[in-house]
This record gives sequence, structure tokens and C-alpha cells, in this order.
Amino acid sequence: MSAASQPAFDVVVFGATSFVGRLLCEYLVAQFGVEGKGEGAGALRWAAAARSNAKLQALRSALGPAAHGLPVLIANAADPASLRAICAQARVVVSTVGPYALHGEPLVQACAESGTDYCDLSGEVQWIRRMIERHEPAARASGARIVHCCGFDSIPSDLGVHFLQQRARERFGAPCTRIAMRVRALRGGISGGTAASLLNVVREAAADPQLRRELADPYSLCPPATAPRPRQPRVSGARFDPDSGGWIAPFVMSAINTRVVLRSQALLGDAYGAGFTYEEAVSTGRGLRGRLAATGLSAGLAGFMLVGALAPTRRMLERFVLPAPGEGPTPEAQRRGCFDLRFFGTTADGRVLRTQVTGDRDPGYGSTAKMLGQAAACLALDVGSRADAPGPAAAGPAARTGGFWTPASLFDERLVERLRAHAGLSFDVLERP
Repeated sequence: MSAASQPAFDVVVFGATSFVGRLLCEYLVAQFGVEGKGEGAGALRWAAAARSNAKLQALRSALGPAAHGLPVLIANAADPASLRAICAQARVVVSTVGPYALHGEPLVQACAESGTDYCDLSGEVQWIRRMIERHEPAARASGARIVHCCGFDSIPSDLGVHFLQQRARERFGAPCTRIAMRVRALRGGISGGTAASLLNVVREAAADPQLRRELADPYSLCPPATAPRPRQPRVSGARFDPDSGGWIAPFVMSAINTRVVLRSQALLGDAYGAGFTYEEAVSTGRGLRGRLAATGLSAGLAGFMLVGALAPTRRMLERFVLPAPGEGPTPEAQRRGCFDLRFFGTTADGRVLRTQVTGDRDPGYGSTAKMLGQAAACLALDVGSRADAPGPAAAGPAARTGGFWTPASLFDERLVERLRAHAGLSFDVLERP
């Protein structure tokens, strides 16, 4: 690409005035300023985009003097021409406009057709599958790299597995063919956007038996030719866990995280081993207290799904219980939040490796904004030329041409290092249980 045809911006944040969009802009101002002068994370030229100029001006004012020169762009998810216009000015577009199943496809289509790289924080597995089916041919042809799930779902899980497998190869000369992730600690709130996305998945599934079957398939995001497909474990209720030595319960995010990890395995040419299995659960502790907590958490999750599936009770949740769109945890709640994930890996011959991924902010917002920001920066600044390798069907992270990727299959160690250095995440090997 000639200097004259270079995009004006490395990154454009679409949905900058949303709850997570504002957090992302705050983080980008702190990390990169607004003139492409990075603080050790690399220079980044970026702009904020949304449908309301008044809200964009208010956002720029709220970001303080450091954001005085922040470029703002007007674009609307319902106006394809405006989306194409921001794609023409961006190397990467990062979207925070959800629920993605309701508002996200026009931007994915615009990026796929224009050759503009894209990332988001979607965890809506049914929508992601539709985007792959509908737009991967265009992305392959144009060279656009599309990366969903660049927030708490599913960067810690996907890169956590990648990190463990890299250490397993170094230590054992072979990957772990079985990995179990356990949520050791999780403290944070929920925003109206996340609540709306979750309820939309439940609503769609309640009305569509085919979608319910799809959501039960752990390989639903894998390329059709992926083989072999070993039976994947699933934690569906309270049970004792030999890995952690305590009781566990289902983890609400496992429905998307496991599918992203299995897609990474497929895109990397079965790099985790032909019989690889992966599962996630929440650790609730030992003894009677742990058992009661696991039983209560399992029942609560099942009850939420049931209530969300029925239109009258779903409306009551939306009106009286869950936050409205644009609302979310306070800044203090975000600072008090954290997460601690433990990964238990076992090789085919029984050797064991344990690792840990932690974050220093509330997972869904404080940490997610930092993860999404560094994913966008990694996509814009670190990932190699689209022309230097074949597309994502090829094995190995060197394949960087157009298509639909996962964080681990495209970013690999480069994003791990960014997250360690600039986003408050740690990736560590645990020598003791």
C-alpha cells in the first residue's frame, strides 16, 4: 500500500459513546494519547465514532484535556454508507455496539467487503456463526481479518489455553490433550448491554429448536471439515472436581469460551492434539460449604435461563432487575473487581501442568476495555502483512490473511505480552497446586 493510500487512522472505535465504548476511549487516551504518541505500547492513531455528534462532543469533553484533539466520526449501524466511510479511514474498526445479533452485521459486512480489519467483544455464539457463514468468503477475498470475542469472553480462556500449551511444549515436548479451566475468583458487575445480549440469545433459543441444537454443539464455530471431533466434557450441575480438589458449578461464559478455544485448535491445525478436550467451571470451595454453593449456583443459573426464556418474565427482568442499556458498574466497582482463572492441563501420557490468568479490574468492563484496546492495537500494529501467508485454514500463527480468526490463532504471544505490559493481566505457571 502506498503512503498516499494509507488510512487516516490505525483504529476507529465504533460505538464510542456506549458504556464499554466510553471505557475503551478512556483507556486509549491514557495509553496512546490522541496524536499517535504511545507510552511504550506503540504509536496509535485513533478516532471515536458514533451516530450522535452531540454525544461524541460530550464524550470528548468528559475525557479531559488530554483528549482535546480527538478526531470524531459520525456513523450509524443502520446506515451502510456511513459504515463504509469509516472503513475507508481505518486500518482496524473495533465495535462495542451490541447486542451484536441486533446491530452488528452491517459493520462486519462493510469490513469484510472493504478489506478493513475488525475486532469486537461479542460473546453471542449464534451470531458469530452466522457472520462466519455469510461473510468469510468476502473477508478472504478482501484480506480483512475479523476477530470476535476480544473481551473477557474469550481472551483469558483462549490465550490462557494457548499460554499453557506453549509452556507444555517447552517443558514436555508435547501439548496437553486435556485442559480444564476453573474460575477461582470473579468479582464484577453487569452492564445493560451485556444483559441485553444475554437475554437476546435466550430469547432466540427459546423460539428456535434448531438454534438450541446448535448452541449445544461445542464445535459450532469450527470449520465444517474439522476432524477428529472427540466428545467434549460439559459441567451441567454441581459436582466434585478432582483437578481443583473441591466442588464446581457451571460457568455462564463457558458456552462461548469453549467454542472459541475449539475453533483456535482447528485453525491452528489441531496444534493441541487430535483428541484435545476442554471444559470450564466455577470453583466453589471444599466440603459442605463448597457443595452447597455449587448446588445454589447451578440452580440459580438454570432458573435465570428459564425465566429469560419466557416472554412475560423476561420483560420483568429487563424492567425491574437488570440494568438498562448504557448503565453499568461504577468506576469504583470496576477498580475493586478482579478475576483469577486456573488451568489444569494433562498430556497424553499423564504429565500435569497448571497455569493461572488473572486480571486487576472487574472482568466485564474494566479489564475488558483494556483487553479490547490492546487487541485492536495488536491487530493494527503487530500482526504481519496480509500477503505473507495463506489464509486461516493453514496451520500456525504465521497465516495472517483474510478470514475469521480467534485471539489465539491470530495474535498468539504478541497479545499476551501486550496484556502483561499494559492491561493488568498476568499469565503464570503454577509450580504447586
